Amino acid sequence: MRILFLTSAHNSLSQRLWIELGERGHEIRVCIAATDEAMIAAVSREAPDLIIAPMLKIAIPEAVWSRCLSLIVHPGIKGDRGPSSLDWAIANHEEIWGVTILEAAAEFDAGPIWAAHEFALEADSPAKSSLYRDQVTEAALRGVLEAVERIESGEFRSGAWRPEKLSDASLQGSPPLRGCLRPPMRQAHRAIDWTHDGTAAILRKIRAADSAPGVLGTLLGKSCFLYGAHEEERLKGPPGEILARRDGAICVGAVDGAIWISHLKAKDDAREATCRLAEAGLGCELCDADLCPVAGIKLPATQILGPLLRGAPEASLPIDAPVDHRTFREIVYTEEDEVGYLAFDFYNGAMSTSQCYRLRDAFLHARSRPTRVIVLLGGADFWSNGIHLNVIEASADPAAESWRNINAIDDLIFEILNTMSHLVIAGLRGNAGAGGAMLALAADCVYARSGVVLNPHYRSMGDLYGSEYWTYTLPRRVGQKQALELTQSCKPIGAPAAREMGFLDDAFGEDAKAFETELRERARRLARDPELRSMLRKKHEKRLDDESAKPLASYRAEELEWMRVNFFGPDPAYHEARRRFVFKGNPPKGSPAPIGAAVERAPFVLSEGAA
Repeated sequence: MRILFLTSAHNSLSQRLWIELGERGHEIRVCIAATDEAMIAAVSREAPDLIIAPMLKIAIPEAVWSRCLSLIVHPGIKGDRGPSSLDWAIANHEEIWGVTILEAAAEFDAGPIWAAHEFALEADSPAKSSLYRDQVTEAALRGVLEAVERIESGEFRSGAWRPEKLSDASLQGSPPLRGCLRPPMRQAHRAIDWTHDGTAAILRKIRAADSAPGVLGTLLGKSCFLYGAHEEERLKGPPGEILARRDGAICVGAVDGAIWISHLKAKDDAREATCRLAEAGLGCELCDADLCPVAGIKLPATQILGPLLRGAPEASLPIDAPVDHRTFREIVYTEEDEVGYLAFDFYNGAMSTSQCYRLRDAFLHARSRPTRVIVLLGGADFWSNGIHLNVIEASADPAAESWRNINAIDDLIFEILNTMSHLVIAGLRGNAGAGGAMLALAADCVYARSGVVLNPHYRSMGDLYGSEYWTYTLPRRVGQKQALELTQSCKPIGAPAAREMGFLDDAFGEDAKAFETELRERARRLARDPELRSMLRKKHEKRLDDESAKPLASYRAEELEWMRVNFFGPDPAYHEARRRFVFKGNPPKGSPAPIGAAVERAPFVLSEGAA
């Protein structure tokens, strides 16, 4: 079928659906739908057989859904309606939640039900963003595939099957619907009372608002939106006071303990706006009707508070400290059965200059240990997404900070590539993009969870060339032709396709738990393999041969020469694209991109001599 996606952003969910439906032979077109006019024009242009709205913040106009069957992915159980479904599910401590595939109709979220799938919510509720990328995405995929199958099989067209109407629940014998119409969640619902709210309540409030809109609060007299909440079991202090800081996060006292908050967005950075849902009287899951905090920059908490934190103690914690209590830790190193596990869970997968160097130091520590295999676990939500665009944007000199950041991640990858004492495994529990996807290729074995989405390209960020030694690592895995296709087409790829082309060595595990269990078993087997010494010798010989043919320093120098053009050259494309990304498509006016000395722009090509 010819399927048109109407979506507010081509995010992790829409990309996963795009991949899965494409693998089943469907022709997919994507329209970023910001207005009714854009949707109507897209339908006229594409003439789709079916419309799917994976993540749409505005209603599909009647001129569209009356003309073409339109299915909406709603992140709520049957009967749930409203724009804040996941927010309420987390805040209300729901035990079961789900995703419903609805047919677009005149009443918002009240159309006929095509499919519905539920899942259990853990007692320790994850952040809304984590829930969305994991359980919601998997349930949405099952529901969309089920709906598409019903269309393809002819069940719907023939009348043999009809979608369930919400009113059917009132019929005798029908089970009552647990879902209901819920109002938009406002900041008044999210407000934290530090003198009365316990840690569990504070965690739920912040996690229900992560990654948008955040919880509006006041810290050290500064109004901020709060993100990235983690429980602290040992530090204690007066409610609402800053007790400590660690790796960019702050620890705030509560009545029964303390909470770490990793990121803030200053309210002063927000611009007043009226969103389209608010205009329609429907409210918006992102904000209050009169304030839309999309124009600020979400940054590490210590960077937002700055000098206000003077006197707050640094609660440092070694990366190999025992994991015996709940706290905030970005990098954790553990050992088991001659295998070292290095997890690095950076918010949204972004890696700043300082994070790259801390991770490099942690890797060097892992390499110094008397183990045989090192497993790089990345984060639970994201493996890595490369350099930290928000921190770069907020710096005094974005071009210079971009240069420092790309060199820092290159320094990390250089150490991984030159590790001859251990076999290194990259275990991708979550999605990876740009330099983060290339970071994984520095390992000897690259495994991923079956549902992982990869975006191994840079060009969509203002024609960025990219570094991370990709001109060495990518062609040696997938070949020159495929490497150019991946980096120039800017398309997401699923784990099965990545395995088939050689980008991954294998993909397995229906969920993160199953993946990690199998990953650890494979790492243990490798560590015990009597042929491991021979594997390491061959690895060393191959690295020496490659270095003789073309040194790593040459790959890096050539990549960085193009990056210098991106950062300091006359074309501001990268800076403009970064600013659009950071400010969610609404960059502030009056802040021109830095322009360096004129440099002739080079064609986008692989370095000669790439393996």
